[in-house]
Amino acid sequence: MDKKILLGLLVITLIALAAAILLPGGRGPDTDPKLPWDIRIDASGDARVFGLVLGKSTLAEAREIFQVQDELSLFVSPENALDFESYFQRVYLSGIRADLVVKLMVDDATADAMFARGARISHLSGGIKKVTLAKPDLAALEGAAIGLITYLPAADLEPSLIASRFGEPARRVSEPNGIEHWLYPERGLDIAVHPEGKEVIQYVPPSMFDALILAPLQSRG
Repeated sequence: MDKKILLGLLVITLIALAAAILLPGGRGPDTDPKLPWDIRIDASGDARVFGLVLGKSTLAEAREIFQVQDELSLFVSPENALDFESYFQRVYLSGIRADLVVKLMVDDATADAMFARGARISHLSGGIKKVTLAKPDLAALEGAAIGLITYLPAADLEPSLIASRFGEPARRVSEPNGIEHWLYPERGLDIAVHPEGKEVIQYVPPSMFDALILAPLQSRG
């Protein structure tokens, strides 16, 4: 084969390898960005973030988008409230790394039955119990709707950066521990700004903002 042809093929191969290295996992550029400040409210008042519609999209859809293995568990509060949460670690969305927790919407009767079938119970700090769910229940919960998403950014976010990306909040509420919550009720958004730690961002259906975000804040004083 002609040396010029061989040289040309070598150059093309090196370019292809470089592109695979520069793009994580060899994937192409993100044509549908999923940024934490990109919250879209539709005509029905539903909020879409990370490609998921809160209150409607399912755990199966979240797994398809996040593309990492999650851990799904049932948590029982000291007041015996049951929360089904799935933890996604080291998720890359539009090149930004974060951990995410999705809380599922499960009716009381189904939740009680799944708790009764739990394979193992672990006791955590603060009186919280963690229940390992039975395999059939783990499979059934793939179709459960997502009611809340907690976004834990890998980087510490300065208030000025938060304001520039998310805008000024409609209200700010401070907790006794110094954490200040930036509240955006119309978007179902709560950003907990920590003075000495990393921020916690929560997304809920706007119609459920008072019940899921505001009421718990007020109960904590």
